Amino acid sequence: MIIREAAVAGTFYEADPLRLQHHVETLLAEPPPAATTPPVALIVPHAGLIYSGATAARAYACLRGVAQSIRRVLMLGPAHRVYVDGMAIPGARRFRTPLGEIELDHAALARIAALPGVVESDAAHRDEHCLEVQLPFLQTVIGDFELIPVVVGGASAAQVAAVIDTLAGDADTLVVISSDLSHFLDYDSARATDSDTVQRILHKETTLRGEQACGARAINGLMASTLGRDAEIELLQLCNSGDTAGSRNRVVGYAAFILR
Repeated sequence: MIIREAAVAGTFYEADPLRLQHHVETLLAEPPPAATTPPVALIVPHAGLIYSGATAARAYACLRGVAQSIRRVLMLGPAHRVYVDGMAIPGARRFRTPLGEIELDHAALARIAALPGVVESDAAHRDEHCLEVQLPFLQTVIGDFELIPVVVGGASAAQVAAVIDTLAGDADTLVVISSDLSHFLDYDSARATDSDTVQRILHKETTLRGEQACGARAINGLMASTLGRDAEIELLQLCNSGDTAGSRNRVVGYAAFILR
């Protein structure tokens, strides 16, 4: 597979490039919080844009003004479709969305390919939405960059941290962790659960569980990494699908964080 085609265009976000561009620009229009230093990492949700797009946009808007300094993006998110015993990198050369193609950083992928727990699997990436839904934001805000996509399965925090620390030492590399919070609780239970999870993330705990955040293993790895330990972390927004476009009977939680 040379090009990994968009799998969720038309479902999680618009397939029409003009409508998608307009939607993303609208979500990014709200002014970001004042920034004194460029971010080294973001934690963002990955549901459909109508559900979690506004929350994710709060983090991506923080890249405005510093986007020219970002040359590559290391993105890690959970495996939803294919079981992965460790972490999966693709064999594809490029990823495509309705906004165009993104070149992968093949040298960086080669550097982490030999690390413990890392395997090559196009199957793990083919239908995975958690990384794909972030790409239109990155294409809009940064424009030209190289991507290092990693789907995280049964990897330990130390294994994920090794991938991050191998590649995130360069000032031109941004780390993006893709994760939602609790799933399918009622509105009030979700708010209580997610508030507790947010505090654990702010305290950089490395023992989050899947029921607290579907990307728990990726988040744990970030917090176990040198990059995560040294950075200051800030919560930008917290809500759930009951606040945006869904019923309050069974909701999914969303939060956005920035690390500087």
